[in-house]
Amino acid sequence: MEHISKYLTKEIKLSSYDDKLFKSDLMFDDHMLIWFISGETKIIQADATYYFKAGDIFLIPRNQLATIVNYPKNGQPHKTVVMHLGTERLKRYYDKMEVGKSIVQAQKIFSFNNHPLLESCLNSLIPYFNLNGEFPESIASLKITEAITILREIDKTVDSVLANFDDPGKIDLISFMERNFMFNMPLHKLSYLTGRSLSTFNRDFKKNFNTTPQKWLTEKRLELAHYYLLARKRKPAEVYLEVGFEDLSHFSFAFKKKYGLAPTQLPAGD
Repeated sequence: MEHISKYLTKEIKLSSYDDKLFKSDLMFDDHMLIWFISGETKIIQADATYYFKAGDIFLIPRNQLATIVNYPKNGQPHKTVVMHLGTERLKRYYDKMEVGKSIVQAQKIFSFNNHPLLESCLNSLIPYFNLNGEFPESIASLKITEAITILREIDKTVDSVLANFDDPGKIDLISFMERNFMFNMPLHKLSYLTGRSLSTFNRDFKKNFNTTPQKWLTEKRLELAHYYLLARKRKPAEVYLEVGFEDLSHFSFAFKKKYGLAPTQLPAGD
């Protein structure tokens, strides 16, 4: 796989994947505003799946777990303009503004498909990627401020995300894990999202599940894969990424160890 990123600044980049497929389980530290130039993306969250194609624009909030699968399309690479909307910059933006005090961070992905204002803002960045030398921070700041202002103009609810600077609070561990076990994330990030230190997370996990996180996650992912394969008649190559495995051969080995059959040996669909 060839992945090329050209950075104007640490907050603005042009990203390109030339391979057939790139999959990653992510939790962004910043809000991410993304405009698709070519290719397609599938984003899987606990409660929803999204599909994006050339011309689409979306905002994915920080601290949200997601599986992201990028595909080239029609002989063109998967290419996007990506803008990071970081906490410190947003604090400066909102510093003198009056926004609602009862802000609750939204769980959804915001979609702005083919919106002319946002597309014009992000498209205007393209010529700068061919410039030599350092890109002026003053211009980058203007472009990010422009994007934030447009977002607030076209969606009045976006402040519920952009103006929320709180870390995740302590939440119910069982409910969180049952909803998010398919995301292959480091334990320190899972603990952060549940409002716990890593040591408290491990202690609470043992108390609630009577096993280690690693063992429980493997069992849950294999159970979900078994359901997809047997009940929904899906193919192993279609499900192993979605349930949290990174490698098909490792998935097949673990599946056979648990169920006594390789995934390909289950009854085929009609």
